[in-house]
Amino acid sequence: MATESSATSINEHMNQLVLNSADVEEFLCELARASARSLSEPGDEILCGVTLLRQRKAATVASSSPAAQAMDEIQYGFSDGSPCVTAALEQTAVHVEDLEAEERWPDFAATIREHGMRSIYAVPFLLDGETRAALNLYSHRPHRFDEPARELAGTFVNQTSMAVRLAVRFAHFSETATDLKATLETRTGIDVAVGIIMAQNRCSQDEAFELLKAASSARNVKLNVVAAGIVDALGQGPARTHFDG
Repeated sequence: MATESSATSINEHMNQLVLNSADVEEFLCELARASARSLSEPGDEILCGVTLLRQRKAATVASSSPAAQAMDEIQYGFSDGSPCVTAALEQTAVHVEDLEAEERWPDFAATIREHGMRSIYAVPFLLDGETRAALNLYSHRPHRFDEPARELAGTFVNQTSMAVRLAVRFAHFSETATDLKATLETRTGIDVAVGIIMAQNRCSQDEAFELLKAASSARNVKLNVVAAGIVDALGQGPARTHFDG
């Protein structure tokens, strides 16, 4: 069982990782590697993966090693579910004591046994809202995840859930800023194109915008694409807006 001082050390390390990581995927990869280091024993390596499921976002999968990545990728190849996805979606720990005797996901179990795996333990992180994530642990040994091992994994997940929540929030803010910048860039291009049409046709802003919409409809091309073509044709290059993000 982790001591109070070790829990503090893990929290500080995870929080520092959040601040130093370029994006949520980089953070989760380091989290998977830290999990493998913390939960493995000498001569008894555990493979670790992290599955992150966010609303309207593609699943993010991070792994402690290429071997662990292969295990996670196998799980996503089965339409009838898998331990890691079940743990994340249902917010409950999933324990596969021996893949030789697994009946819930027989096809998955048969495939992953071909890679030498014999036991799996998946633990959900404690996150906000509809975001779901789970730590996926794989072992070459059957019955590897006994009660002390499961308690250790649960403790590690509890200690790192706050850092995962922070990483997801930072990712959301970053993506929102990126979306806003793209919106402003698009709006700028349309406004510049409208100004060009006004000058060329000696018409009002509303009339110029209607001409731009008509061209978009006639060509079956998005409005911002038509606008970009008009700006580019003027020889000034693409329109840019000033945005500090």
